[in-house]
Amino acid sequence: MNTVKTGMLLAGLMALFGAVGYMLGGGTGMMIALGLGLATNLFAYWNSDRLALAAHHAVEVDERTAPELVLMVRDLAHRAGLPMPRVYLIDNPQPNAFATGRNPENAAVAATTGLLHMLSRDEVAGVMAHELAHIKNRDTLIMTVSATIAGAIATLAQFGFLFGGRGDDRPNPIVMLATALLAPVAAMIIQMAISRSREYDADRLGAQICGQPTALASALARIAGGVAHVPNGDAERHPATAPLFIINPLSGHGMDNLFSTHPATENRIAALHALAQEMGQETRMAPRPGFVSPSQPSPWGSTTRRGPWG
Repeated sequence: MNTVKTGMLLAGLMALFGAVGYMLGGGTGMMIALGLGLATNLFAYWNSDRLALAAHHAVEVDERTAPELVLMVRDLAHRAGLPMPRVYLIDNPQPNAFATGRNPENAAVAATTGLLHMLSRDEVAGVMAHELAHIKNRDTLIMTVSATIAGAIATLAQFGFLFGGRGDDRPNPIVMLATALLAPVAAMIIQMAISRSREYDADRLGAQICGQPTALASALARIAGGVAHVPNGDAERHPATAPLFIINPLSGHGMDNLFSTHPATENRIAALHALAQEMGQETRMAPRPGFVSPSQPSPWGSTTRRGPWG
């Protein structure tokens, strides 16, 4: 199913590029735009994961530099029946994580230092299992390609706003306005089409992989609380990458709302508690989203920059 979605996404990008090119330069502009769209599609397929990791200054780690985290991911990947993904750390105080890669054989998981500082070991395992679920479900290709495409659409909007119109030397203000408004809306539609159901599916499968639905529920609440209080500058500069994260990392101001595609955290927590009951496990109240409970210290060590990540 995700292969079909990805094909439709790439075809939609080609159509959008062609339409905007026609508005800007007629038949010639459309052909140029279609060529650019094809190049963007190919580039996004092969390089979108690298772009997402680079946008957040992620650094690859191994058993020497982050032994506890890497061994945890290795164990969870084994439980999920997946190849070992590459593991990255992002030096950012906001607790969050994401997965990327065009297939399970070329996948990566990334966690912020804030996530390791704020969450317990079981909660971190739940988050990593959620990200591995995205890899197992083959969500990562469409997630990372869509992030690249949404960024390209935003660039198109800027181009259209600056150079809108065709047929004479004067910009057409109607075309300028339409391009500036419709291109971000198209980006929003692309993100909305892929983001919501996959999070519920990854929550459920991730909880089954780690075996602790309530630990993942607690993690979601803590991350939501951390996001509410700790800004993520890299995410604000690259809002198209927001749907990659387990919790939307954006502040929600202005244009950020176009990329607020995650389901309500409260609904995800409720679904996980229901799963715990299905599995015959005792449920416990998770911290409310918006509040980070300091009730237990992190087992990862000090909250200074030195820890299991080196």
